[in-house]
Amino acid sequence: MTTTVLTEWNPHRDEVPLTPRPKVLFLAYYFPPLNSSGSVRTWNVAKHLSRLGWEVTVVTPDPSLWRKVEDPEQVSRRIEREAIKQILTDHRWRCLIPDYLRCWNQGLGWVAGGICRSIVRNLGIDRYIGWVKAAGKACSSLNPKDVDIVLASGAPFTAFRLAKQLADRLGCPYVLDYRDPWTGNPHDASPSRLSTIREEASLLDGCAAVTIVSPSWGSALDRTHGVGAKLHVVTNGYDPNEMTDVKAYDFGHCAFVYTGNFYPPKRVITPFLDALNLLKASCSESSTKWYFHYYGAHGNHVCEEADRLGLNDRTVLHGKVSQREALSAVKGARLAVVITSVEDQSTLDDKGIVTGKIFEAIGVGTPVLVIAPNGSDVSVTTRATGLVKSFPGSDIQGMASFIKDVIDGRSPKPKNVEIFAWTNIGKQLDTVLRTTISDTSRDRTVTGKE
Repeated sequence: MTTTVLTEWNPHRDEVPLTPRPKVLFLAYYFPPLNSSGSVRTWNVAKHLSRLGWEVTVVTPDPSLWRKVEDPEQVSRRIEREAIKQILTDHRWRCLIPDYLRCWNQGLGWVAGGICRSIVRNLGIDRYIGWVKAAGKACSSLNPKDVDIVLASGAPFTAFRLAKQLADRLGCPYVLDYRDPWTGNPHDASPSRLSTIREEASLLDGCAAVTIVSPSWGSALDRTHGVGAKLHVVTNGYDPNEMTDVKAYDFGHCAFVYTGNFYPPKRVITPFLDALNLLKASCSESSTKWYFHYYGAHGNHVCEEADRLGLNDRTVLHGKVSQREALSAVKGARLAVVITSVEDQSTLDDKGIVTGKIFEAIGVGTPVLVIAPNGSDVSVTTRATGLVKSFPGSDIQGMASFIKDVIDGRSPKPKNVEIFAWTNIGKQLDTVLRTTISDTSRDRTVTGKE
């Protein structure tokens, strides 16, 4: 276990810190320099809480354990500049997560790891279990004066279990931050085990507050577990400074960009390519040249659909790239594409999908074509920005017309994009955490537990 202790105050913070600064222990499995979408929210939480006067200590796996990291030296300097402390942990049973973690995954190692993964999956054991024990050990030297509140971001949801363990030992409240649903996840084809549902209910009952990224997911969580007044919607967003620093990629033509994964059958590229096919058939060869660019690990899906529709000559596959490359592509694009579900009707869980990448597009000022069911949170919550145009998956003609407008220079213009800046969202989370500490302290005083 390695602990980095940093106490330098950043003069560029949003507010003057209180004395003493409240102390948050932040359990963030995904955290820079790991190249993962989950790292975006956790980094912004840590950064902006620190700027708002918090003493932030992030508990996360040592970067040396990850297979794919991005600019570790630069990230280390950023962490130091923001005065964020870290407790870097070991990670047991790395063979359970071989795509992310360095482990013996060839020959006999691959066979042994596969057996372990099958056993864990069949028994319903969380594959992140090896981190919980290692992280708990790394935090064993902490005492009550070191922590005022524990904040855990999930997934992985084993972090929630660890949050309760640490909060109970340290005598402080814990807060659960949902980046995705735990049970009832719309991308999880298999139903949640009863034991998992019961554990989630127990952890929610014991927590002091819950934050979640969309209203519909909040409603679903409240409907299932009766979270009530403890629930707060804290959306994802963009960092204004980081978006300003992104250099737009020069495609040399009109580019439409999609970054990220697909989850068939609900999240597929088919409707958008259908719209491009309709557009191609209606436009003359003398029209503005345009291409669709895909950045991500699911190139086979895009290639198959493009081949079926005769769009291979207008489709460019880039594979999985760094976050900075993806942001550069989005900033240089004429249009960014975001898909939550291609189905016209959806459940409450489906409606709550608001992918973080839509805020990055908003942050760099790129218009966004969203494919989502009518009334989805992604459409409703981002409407005020002026940059987002949403369509159900069946409205191929509507999409084609909108794309044609964009090609012809009639793109949407930004309006109130600052509402999704982390400089504002961070203040919402700051209020939740400070209120939680205050309420917990008052309750303990009333009940004589202080």
